Amino acid sequence: MNKEMSLKSVVAELRDGMTIGVGGWGPRRKPMALIREILRSDLKDLTIVAYGGPEVGMLSAAGKLAKATYGFVSLDFIPIEPYFRKARQEGTLDVCELDEGLLYLGLRAAGHCVPFVATRVGVGSAVMSNNPDFKTVTSPYADGEELLAMPAIKLDAALIHVSRADRAGNTLTFGPDPYFDEFFARAADKVYVTTEELVDTIASEDPEDLKANLFEPYLVTGVVETPLGAHPTTMHASYGWDEAHLKAYAASANEENGWQPFFDKHIAGDEQSYLESVGGGEHIRTLPIPTF
Repeated sequence: MNKEMSLKSVVAELRDGMTIGVGGWGPRRKPMALIREILRSDLKDLTIVAYGGPEVGMLSAAGKLAKATYGFVSLDFIPIEPYFRKARQEGTLDVCELDEGLLYLGLRAAGHCVPFVATRVGVGSAVMSNNPDFKTVTSPYADGEELLAMPAIKLDAALIHVSRADRAGNTLTFGPDPYFDEFFARAADKVYVTTEELVDTIASEDPEDLKANLFEPYLVTGVVETPLGAHPTTMHASYGWDEAHLKAYAASANEENGWQPFFDKHIAGDEQSYLESVGGGEHIRTLPIPTF
């Protein structure tokens, strides 16, 4: 029952051409340590599925992506992720553009092991013309309504970052918003979790904390202890997003061949050198939590 792994051993289980879901939301609670390990690897031709943030742009800039399926790709205070914008403008990335609800329905269908979910969402909109392989179905009831058959979005693997986990795959994700991580987990053949804190057994003096277990441990394939592993995205109440670092990242997208110097400076080494390159752990833990 010991599911503890390393970043390298997780990436060693991934394969070219896989469809990989990434939990979190925009610049919030992304499993960025695993994304960086993928960036250091030889993996290629991946399809990414996400409520996208910097992971989509970085994987695109590094030439790792064949396709992206998303509800949006944003850094929030930078409305459109810069390297993603560049790939879309240059037409170098195959995409499946959905709204947030359709992405959720596709993941939910996969988790329920059904081929599609019927919905009104998307009918009569550009969703249909932008995704010509999408089909409609007619309601079998008296209304006879035409509905979009949103296809299941089946994942080969899901990558998710949590607050605390144990070696058996139990997880706790604290914070005001679970995003859609449980649906990524249920839609995937394998689920790899990175965690701020790894413990022997999940336990809490407050039973309310156990409500933060978003998905069952049997779904979890591997667990990696990665303190600060969501940086530069925010980790709920633990640390905020790194605005200065994300702005420097965005600026590099406007430079000719800007990705390679950014990669060499921050990502090419290991996680320890990455943390040092962005100011160290003490600095990250003091980053202010964004409020709205």
